[in-house]
Amino acid sequence: MGQHNGTVKIFSSLGKEKIKTIGILQLGTFLEYFDLMLYLHLAVVLDSLFFPPSDPRTSELTSAMVFSLTFILRPCFALIFGYLGDTFGRKPIIVFTTITMALSCIIMANLPTYEKIGIFASVAMVLCRVMQSISSAGEASSADIYLAEMAKPPLRYTVVSSLECAYGAGSFLALAIVNAVFYFGLEWRMVFWIGAVIAVVGFVAKVKLKETPDFVAAKAEKSEMQKSSQPTINKKVNKKTFLAYFLVQWCLPIYFYFTYIYCSSILKNTFHYSAAEIVNHNMIIALVEFAASTFLVFLSCKIYPLKIVKARGIIFASFIIFMPYLLSQMASPLHLLGIQLFITLFVLGNHPAEAIFFMHFPIFKRFTYSGFLYSLSRAVPHAVNAFLFVYLVGKFGYYGLLFIFVPVVIGYFISLSHFEQLEKLSGDYPLPDSEREKGSLDFAQSY
Repeated sequence: MGQHNGTVKIFSSLGKEKIKTIGILQLGTFLEYFDLMLYLHLAVVLDSLFFPPSDPRTSELTSAMVFSLTFILRPCFALIFGYLGDTFGRKPIIVFTTITMALSCIIMANLPTYEKIGIFASVAMVLCRVMQSISSAGEASSADIYLAEMAKPPLRYTVVSSLECAYGAGSFLALAIVNAVFYFGLEWRMVFWIGAVIAVVGFVAKVKLKETPDFVAAKAEKSEMQKSSQPTINKKVNKKTFLAYFLVQWCLPIYFYFTYIYCSSILKNTFHYSAAEIVNHNMIIALVEFAASTFLVFLSCKIYPLKIVKARGIIFASFIIFMPYLLSQMASPLHLLGIQLFITLFVLGNHPAEAIFFMHFPIFKRFTYSGFLYSLSRAVPHAVNAFLFVYLVGKFGYYGLLFIFVPVVIGYFISLSHFEQLEKLSGDYPLPDSEREKGSLDFAQSY
């Protein structure tokens, strides 16, 4: 009850205009992730319609390649979006990415199958997936930065982390719609028409947004002073912060691939689950993920977010030591579900501390660097996950997963330590004044 009252008090203190802005961006993020996840969960149906027929092994590799390809181009477009966002503002990127998502859904809803136009159907479908992936990368960075620059700590933490709830809700609804397609035998094209309509609604809402106050103020300051004498503009990105942000971000795609893609293969090949049964199984995970995200938003009203992610990381690190054994001993899908749910509850990531990480980039480089690193952190794991998981598990059994997760955990905690020091230096980390003064001095001397 105390957490709920704290959250209500935080949002009520923002004023009607800012609350409206938060609502618009939450709606837009929800719709964006709903559209993005539609194909992912319908892949078992769409891959057979838009790609050449082949044996199961080749089909699995084709699906993995398409999944990986959609993330490879993200970093390049993130640099473009980042430059435009840091030069012209956050709002234009938010609006553009929504248009891109709507167009991809409209094309998918009308695209002829492989049986009708051959390989052109395959190419067009891959291009649509690339469009969606690019759009989601721009949306995620722009919405987070927009809200972070609109609010100050500690309001900033709760406001930005609330977007994670929108991600989870969008993913869950996509699974629910796909489940309805299987259960009621609905036409799959109708799903993408729904996605297109939803994206258009998001576009109309986002056009009404105003630019962030921080960016407007920084642009005004830039116009009044020469570039050579403007420390805000000339401020460089610290290399340690660059690497630390990447290592924090790349944990989530590894979790996502293991939980939703790799474990789905286990359900299919070991327990002989149908596509509909896999979707039902994943819906439970998505629902728990959404509930956990919502709870963490409430928790961030009471506990400093870096302490939350650190505690979750310690629990996760302790669990993965036993995970290979648990996987080798599982006798039913319920055992696998238990493992997936535990990882979902304590996954390594940036929630609810999202704003803490990217706000340590200079304002005129924030969009470029955070967007690029976000996209790169998705491109690298997704490009190799499908092949790395298959190779390591095939060679070492489930214990091969430790070769993936252990380095990720080590990098994660090193990165958290770096951001803790940055927060202490900035004065935002909650600790006694004497400890803050000593920590700030030691960290400043290290540079």
